[in-house]
Amino acid sequence: MPVLITDPVYEERIRAELENSAEKRRDEVWDGVLVVPPLANNEHQRIVMGLAYAFASVVDLATDAVLPGCNVSDREADWRFNYRDPDIAVYLAGNPARDCGTHWCGGPDLLVEVVSPGEDPRQKLDFYAKVSTREVLIMDRVPWALELYRLQAGKMVLVGRSDGADLGEANPGELGSVVLPLTFRLQTGTPRPVVVVRHTATGQTWTA
Repeated sequence: MPVLITDPVYEERIRAELENSAEKRRDEVWDGVLVVPPLANNEHQRIVMGLAYAFASVVDLATDAVLPGCNVSDREADWRFNYRDPDIAVYLAGNPARDCGTHWCGGPDLLVEVVSPGEDPRQKLDFYAKVSTREVLIMDRVPWALELYRLQAGKMVLVGRSDGADLGEANPGELGSVVLPLTFRLQTGTPRPVVVVRHTATGQTWTA
């Protein structure tokens, strides 16, 4: 259950505890409001690693960036007032976003959000549109599903969904990226479904 803290003394104490914590957190600030998401579990991290590996395999890492988490803001100065931290961000050469060292000012070409219990990354879509993110891939795990959003007329628009209902030879439920030469689909598996990533030109596949 979310908790809203309005006591400034208690707020300062909580912020200090989070900053000094040994746990690797991925906290965000939404227009001045600290947002503390759940810690990523092992399954979450395996998915992120698998997808990041596939992305890194199809870009030029000398000029492009595939980042397993980074700070994305809408400003260069005072960026800590407003930033998000997606699970994966892909910045291709030619993207006008600026690498400010501590953060990126401007959205990536493609980002991934893996959903943990108690959070809804769809609440970030307006921000991602504002900073000109081109595509957002969201992976739900309860129930399992993939959703691909694309920037259209200044808004993030759902362009496709892949889940257990659309798996099959006639309708594989592939979601095609316009940023990378890749498609994504959810495939049943044990002990959990997997994401199958396919290269549109070579047919090479990766799983996450």
